Amino acid sequence: MITLKDIKKAYGHTRVLNGISFKVKAGEFVSIIGPSGAGKSTLIDVLIGAAKIDSGEIAIDDFIVNELSPEQIQDYRRNIGIVFQDFKLLPKKTVFENTAFALEVCGYKDKFIKERTTSVLKICGLENQRNSFPHQLSGGEKQRTAIARALVHAPDLLIADEPTGNLDPDNALALAKLLQKINKEGTTILLATHNKEIVNALRRRVIEIEDGKVIGDKACAGYKKDLTD
Repeated sequence: MITLKDIKKAYGHTRVLNGISFKVKAGEFVSIIGPSGAGKSTLIDVLIGAAKIDSGEIAIDDFIVNELSPEQIQDYRRNIGIVFQDFKLLPKKTVFENTAFALEVCGYKDKFIKERTTSVLKICGLENQRNSFPHQLSGGEKQRTAIARALVHAPDLLIADEPTGNLDPDNALALAKLLQKINKEGTTILLATHNKEIVNALRRRVIEIEDGKVIGDKACAGYKKDLTD
């Protein structure tokens, strides 16, 4: 599903990604780990087409991401789910409306939008919050709403960038369990995190990067070092 070949990216004279290569098969759950400044967020940016690489190739399904035009990037992003640390919810829309919005902009019929959104909110444990606005939600509920919005168009791939960064330990663990549940339903998940407790709880494949390079790639791995340094 995902193939990265010798990805390099610099900002000015600072090399952020320095020859990253790896593959992710459909249905895998992969954590991208490393200390702050390792290049995790930049890696996510180039995967979703928010930043252009200097050299190399990013292939996700039938898309060569680094060759897409701005218009093609929009089509590509409709095939993946993206979750950010800061939620990015629309403040004047309810949980249901935030989740449904991704389908509305694509022109789906109202009946389908209602049925699909209701189903996804149930998966994410948000049935009772469907009419709540973002300011009425806890941090965990906001992040689950962001995940529901990312899932509503049934993507094959979910990319999450530090989704537990604004959550307390209990909510972070609950979020990890939700991502596991989603993965078991067949969605490939790529999770960038520096939360070692979450990595150890997941016990899934771990790709470790440092100074813009892959320095480790292990299946069903835990992680003992402090990732916040």
